[in-house]
Amino acid sequence: MAQSRRILLYVSLFAFAAIATVGVAMLLLNINDRKNEAAEYPLRVVEIAENELDPAVWGINFPKHYDSFMRTQENYGQTPYGGSDPYSKIERYPAMQRLWAGYAFAIAHDEERGHFYAQIDQENTERVKVVSQPGACANCHAAETPQLIEAMSWETFNKTPYNDLKDDLHFGSSCADCHDPDTMALRITRPALRNALERQGKDVGALSRQEMRTLVCAQCHVEYYFQGENKLLTFPWDNGLNIDDIETYYKEAGFTDWTHKESGAPMIKIQHPEYELYSTGIHAASGVACADCHMPYVRDGGMKISDHWLRSPLMQINQSCQTCHNQSEEELTERIISIQNKTAELLRLSEDALLDAIDAIVAARAAGADDTVLAEALELHRNAQMRWDFVSSENSTGFHSPQEAARVLGVSIDLARQAQIKAIEVQQQMVAGGGAVVQTD
Repeated sequence: MAQSRRILLYVSLFAFAAIATVGVAMLLLNINDRKNEAAEYPLRVVEIAENELDPAVWGINFPKHYDSFMRTQENYGQTPYGGSDPYSKIERYPAMQRLWAGYAFAIAHDEERGHFYAQIDQENTERVKVVSQPGACANCHAAETPQLIEAMSWETFNKTPYNDLKDDLHFGSSCADCHDPDTMALRITRPALRNALERQGKDVGALSRQEMRTLVCAQCHVEYYFQGENKLLTFPWDNGLNIDDIETYYKEAGFTDWTHKESGAPMIKIQHPEYELYSTGIHAASGVACADCHMPYVRDGGMKISDHWLRSPLMQINQSCQTCHNQSEEELTERIISIQNKTAELLRLSEDALLDAIDAIVAARAAGADDTVLAEALELHRNAQMRWDFVSSENSTGFHSPQEAARVLGVSIDLARQAQIKAIEVQQQMVAGGGAVVQTD
């Protein structure tokens, strides 16, 4: 009996060893396959021409990147303050209609969809149907932009009406916007960013790859304006990137986007200053690039690739956040939403203060005040709303730089209340003077 047990034990050990050996061999083969797969990818199946804009052609060589990029046409739904579902922000935040009174954004302002729709949504927004916009708008919405600039010249392209160019625009965001077709290195294809960096004294050719993983995004996710009669797309960065520097730039340039329909103030419309706000935050200071969070690396077999389904990091906390932060997904999500909730609260307070300022200026005008006596109140209105817009039109709802966002909105509220008080004082003086300002000691 004892000998039988020993034989059974030996057989069992032999069987286990055999199974383990087979398992290890299969694992080694799998690892080797994955290494070979990674080493051989990508296969250069086709040569990509310098003027090739169709992502599908690039996708022949880079199918995994292409597949994830094509997911930018999917609607992954809403996050608390963003997402890819194109709801009307004017309906959600009615104050915007009065704050932008007399400007195209009072007509339509929707949450943007994915990068796939950059040109489609631009062509179909009510803003271009109602108001004639320059071709400069196409800089960030159409992959054809660099080729049209080369054919038409920078000045001609920018000043040509957008509606005159739209029949030549067929692609939204494309691989060619960010990558060299020969080496796949990241590159800057938009002159406005290159011009802005050079005015700052930066050597574009000496930028690191990690810097480029942010700057290719900064080609579009920035504040800008149309300079001069040629409507040259220009970034107002000469004094610096924060809103105080930008305010000074516009004041020195004497630039105004529109005159507010109610208050009569000369206004600035801030666009989407993601890069500017991010630049003041802890992630930028730590060397974290836009792509680290919005295009995190993912594993696909034996390969590590950058996820080209650009979307909110809230949709992929694991890859976007937990590579650096040793907290649970629940804790990190709660932290993000907490920051955004606090920023949203300050945005609503800023809107209330701005509407009160507008009402006070309108009342002063009704009492007989003109631009001369309201000059201080009008400048305060302009500067207060510029700061509200800097945070409101930035797509992170404060998360890219929470302390700076809170500071900017605090100043916005203060300036708006100063505008309100100044307008009330003018109104009282007009009433006391029977339609003329009464000078007081």
